[in-house]
Amino acid sequence: MASKVQVQKLSTLTGHRDCVYTLERSGEEHIFFSAAGDGMVAAWDLNNPENGELIAKVNTSVYALRYVADRNLLLIGQNQEGLQVIDLKDKKILKSVPLPKVAIFDIAYIPELQKIFVAMGNGAVGVISSDTFELQTIVRKTDQSARSLAYNPQTQDLAIGYSDNVIRIFDAGAMELKHELASHANSVFTVAYSPDGKLLLSGSRDAHLRVWEVEQNYKERGYTIAHMYTINHITYSPDGRHFATCSMDKSIKVWDAETFKLLKVIDKIRNASHGTSVNKLFWSAHQNQLVSCSDDRTISVWDIKQVEL
Repeated sequence: MASKVQVQKLSTLTGHRDCVYTLERSGEEHIFFSAAGDGMVAAWDLNNPENGELIAKVNTSVYALRYVADRNLLLIGQNQEGLQVIDLKDKKILKSVPLPKVAIFDIAYIPELQKIFVAMGNGAVGVISSDTFELQTIVRKTDQSARSLAYNPQTQDLAIGYSDNVIRIFDAGAMELKHELASHANSVFTVAYSPDGKLLLSGSRDAHLRVWEVEQNYKERGYTIAHMYTINHITYSPDGRHFATCSMDKSIKVWDAETFKLLKVIDKIRNASHGTSVNKLFWSAHQNQLVSCSDDRTISVWDIKQVEL
């Protein structure tokens, strides 16, 4: 049966004083976190979105956050300063993990391995124990930035997108290199596994969205020129039926996860969307709301409805 997607803007959240770079889930579906160039990390409630709550303030810009569900911690990638571990109950710094003085672009937490992975601007990926928060090892295959991380629990693969245009697939336990995927013509800003673990999606500065077949040794299934400029982030809907992409071209696009058909374009002209680069998305199970953040210092909340035709 054919369906279409209807989009309505629910709210615009303001309070950050610089570009908003990242969004992250919390332990509750209606609460999420944001971080920005102003060093502020805020919590927002989708039931009462107007007022953000300051969780932490760091001295540098923040590109990456990761929530640790089983211990109610928030990991903050403090550019040039390392990883801060925040106890959300007490809003206290539990630990500061020193890392090379470079940008931190992404953080992954893998509970079954008790490991945290940190993607850094010098091409290194730091492996940290989630138990002790001690740095265990640093893996470096290139001197160009490690930009994005995605973990596949079905295969225990860790996909890493790099600024040397290559996606490298590692065995997450041993951090042994399994595959190198070199189709993108520019830096790989985002990687995401499908919920069933059978596909890897990647988006790049080359504006191409590429699809890789995990069970076929990551054979490339195909690609589409998804945006005009850099694809900054890819995220799946909670039910796995859709995914969304966002771009430096100021737009958000909603796609059918099975057919890869474009279903909706969310932009400034049609939807009063962002005026500059859209950096990150968070798709909440709370009433299927999609959240976006931008260089324009705002966060937008979107109601996404699927209408059967």
